[in-house]
Amino acid sequence: MTDPGTTETGSTETATERRSPLDEVHRAAGASFTDFAGWQMPVRYSSDLAEHHAVRTHAGLFDLSHMGEIVLLGPGSAAALDHALAGRLSAIEIGQAKYSLLLAEDGGIIDDLVVYRTGDDRYMVVANASNASVVADELRARAAGFDTFVSDESDDIALIALQGPDALAVLLETPGFGVDGPGNDEEDFDTRATGLKYYRAFPATFEGEPVLVARTGYTGEDGFELYLAPDRAAHLWEALRETGGPRVVPCGLASRDTLRLEAGMPLYGHELSRDILPVQAGLGRVVALSKDGDFVGRAAVERGPAPDAPVLVGLEASGRRAPRADYEVYDGEGADAVRVGVVTSGALSPTLGHPVAMAFVAPDAAETGRGLYVDVRGTRVAASVVDLPFYKRTN
Repeated sequence: MTDPGTTETGSTETATERRSPLDEVHRAAGASFTDFAGWQMPVRYSSDLAEHHAVRTHAGLFDLSHMGEIVLLGPGSAAALDHALAGRLSAIEIGQAKYSLLLAEDGGIIDDLVVYRTGDDRYMVVANASNASVVADELRARAAGFDTFVSDESDDIALIALQGPDALAVLLETPGFGVDGPGNDEEDFDTRATGLKYYRAFPATFEGEPVLVARTGYTGEDGFELYLAPDRAAHLWEALRETGGPRVVPCGLASRDTLRLEAGMPLYGHELSRDILPVQAGLGRVVALSKDGDFVGRAAVERGPAPDAPVLVGLEASGRRAPRADYEVYDGEGADAVRVGVVTSGALSPTLGHPVAMAFVAPDAAETGRGLYVDVRGTRVAASVVDLPFYKRTN
């Protein structure tokens, strides 16, 4: 999903910058900021390592209000999404979410998305911040002729993510939550939240105001996403922090990037782009070629990439020199070694203690266990092809 950005900035705001509804909270907490897709978002509060380890050991709190939310409403919404996206969205139930892809006609990936069915004829599509307006425009165009109304509601929705092994406990302990319905009962909320399955969501309330509680996540840990009105976001953020105490650490987008890398999750603009077909990125399963009717990009996906098109692999290395995005991958360390690929994301894994990376390499260099070399600032560092993810939590 969304790119956390890399460029830190000061606090001076330009006319084109957008700020989260939690901006004042972040600044009061001493956050450093990064500019991404026109938004000023916290990149870290203390240190990337401390925030990363907080999510792996207890819980971290993320502001993802820069993400886009596009709603489709009407009896033709499911059919419109089946035509517009690579997945079979008509098959999901109310309260279910599904990861999907918005493809171009040539099969390239315009964006990766999470789609929630929030009513009989209502779906919410969550897009990456950098692509939100493009996704909204594409969905409007592709929904023409279907009985549905497409509305970009990004400005009306804030998003807070609580991630980590203590996330559920903190959510249940935070006062003010209830179910969205008769009685608004906290015990019913606890039952719904505890029993919520992965990639499911339910309507709830926080202090009487609507909040959608989802359980998807992008860190490799258990966790919840809380969608609510922007003017309620700061109060909910502070309530979660106060309840969690030292168990809940505010986290910036830098730690989110290393967390998702360890979990082997692709990032748009790195592993995913308009030049990459889903199967190249290991996302062939996301494309529902068995669904009825045509969808945008279907013919190109069925043709598939060229035989020599690169494929995404995981790389692990020893030592402390981490491969980074755009570093070249070779089949040997000598001067005559052939370049076989390029790193898309890489870091010294805070959890595992050694370098990990994702890279696109030639198909004949992609076998698990294959020894390769990454050019790290002029030095060839030995690496091995491994299966993704690098890290998987234990229940």
